[in-house]
Amino acid sequence: MSGEEARVLAEEQAALRRVATLVARGVPPTEIFAAVAEEIGRLISIDGTRILRYEADGTATVIAGWSESVEVPPELEVGARLALEGESVSALVFRTGRPARIDNYADAAGPLSQALQGSGVWSAAGAPIIVEGSLWGVMAAGSTKPEPLPSGTELRLAQFTELLATAIANAESRADLARLAEEQVALRRVATLVAGGAPPEEVFATVTEEVGRLLDTHLAGMARYDSDDTVTVVATWAAEDEYGGAHPLVPGPWPLEGGDLASTISRTGRPVRIDDYRGVSGRIAAFVRDELGIVSSVASPIVVEGRLWGTLFIHSKQTQPLPLDTEARLTGFTELVATAIANAESRSELMASRARIVAAADETRRRIERDLHDGIQQRLVSLGLELRAAQATVPGQLDELEGALARAAEGLTSVLGELREISHGLHPAILSEGGLEPALRALRRRSPIPVELDLHPKRRLPGRVEVAAYYVVSEALTNAAKHARASVVNVELDTHDAILQLAIRDDGIGGADPDQGSGLIGLSDRIEALGGTLQVTSPAGNGTTLLIEVPLEGQQTSPPPPAHATNS
Repeated sequence: MSGEEARVLAEEQAALRRVATLVARGVPPTEIFAAVAEEIGRLISIDGTRILRYEADGTATVIAGWSESVEVPPELEVGARLALEGESVSALVFRTGRPARIDNYADAAGPLSQALQGSGVWSAAGAPIIVEGSLWGVMAAGSTKPEPLPSGTELRLAQFTELLATAIANAESRADLARLAEEQVALRRVATLVAGGAPPEEVFATVTEEVGRLLDTHLAGMARYDSDDTVTVVATWAAEDEYGGAHPLVPGPWPLEGGDLASTISRTGRPVRIDDYRGVSGRIAAFVRDELGIVSSVASPIVVEGRLWGTLFIHSKQTQPLPLDTEARLTGFTELVATAIANAESRSELMASRARIVAAADETRRRIERDLHDGIQQRLVSLGLELRAAQATVPGQLDELEGALARAAEGLTSVLGELREISHGLHPAILSEGGLEPALRALRRRSPIPVELDLHPKRRLPGRVEVAAYYVVSEALTNAAKHARASVVNVELDTHDAILQLAIRDDGIGGADPDQGSGLIGLSDRIEALGGTLQVTSPAGNGTTLLIEVPLEGQQTSPPPPAHATNS
């Protein structure tokens, strides 16, 4: 080996070590690309170098370069996108996957070749960048000298492309790990909402935002299929930098009639992507393309317990297609959305079932109270009157008979009173006639312990709400008298923002546990059937507090007084 060859080899090894050190330190790929472009340019004594990344649409992007003297054409500026047409080193490597060279660009055709000719480039060589078995890009070097580049230039380039491939693979592995971590964090946030029973609307909004941010897209949304072959958007998200966080208004519902995402999923039930909206038919596609300016989209179906419920989608304005794994990444979120919808439907069905049971029980109470009043009570009243009449006709000498009739009449009156009390407890007529406030005052009068009322209902409440509140107070007073050893019970009732707020507090011994089979379980079911909540706080030695909230909107109105309205 001559002294010159030894010097060149030493310089080459030194350059490779410098690049290898950067790779080992985990320096960002952009810095490594720039360093390699300069190292090769100075090492081989050429005029310019370029590193290009091949894109999925058959183009190439300039991601790094170095030039000492030659004027770089706009087509080769860093960030430029090249069409791989005609004859050029980058096009040859793309087509063959092997090193390539062009010794005289004067004979080469194509727009890129013409640009290089205009910059005085005579010859060039390139080596492929292979990352984990796949063609990733090309490392190219050009010269303005009339003579061709030295033989072996492609091999010298290849030594550096191996280091580039390692740096890219390492960076992509780190990026994949970071992306996976971000994805798992986003999924956990959504899963926490679902597990906590958050309303579907909140889950929809959160999912669209998480997906939009995670996939770094422009717009995201969710849509629900309707029974009339239409689709309605139920949640949207927009990127802050592009839209200021405000998604453009989306009208609807939309007919399922074209080649758009929603229409295609409704037919196939499978994920779908649109990489170019040109030529896509239908009103939805026209709106997305013309009104929103979207270039590409991806969507995944939302399947709830075997039926197609809707779709989760993202939109991009970038000309390059969305990543190939986008559909799979959406699937993790659609599964959580499906769980949230199924849970909400189950809760809705449970509440409807509870409401039916409570309504049936209330109607049974009313019927029994009506039958007692119109039938047995009236019969007992008539018998009492007949006894009194018979008592009045007994001759004076029959004192024993008269006393027996008197005792029978008094016993009948006592039974009638007890029956009226039972009837009143089943469904007090005063609740139907006067509403909750007078009914609660009647409970206070009958309570064996003092009751302080602070009532501000402001208006007549829906019938189901009045009945539920009445029985909660009645049960609480019974429990306080039987078990709490309380000296006083405070009952506060008010309405704020279309919500009934009811608080019942006693100063007894506390320790009440709804899970031990008390009547509070039934009361909680009654309140939850109305969409409300009942909270029990009962620390030992510090009394018991019931806090009840019931929404008033959407509840049925108070029933009319029964036909037998009476003060009995």
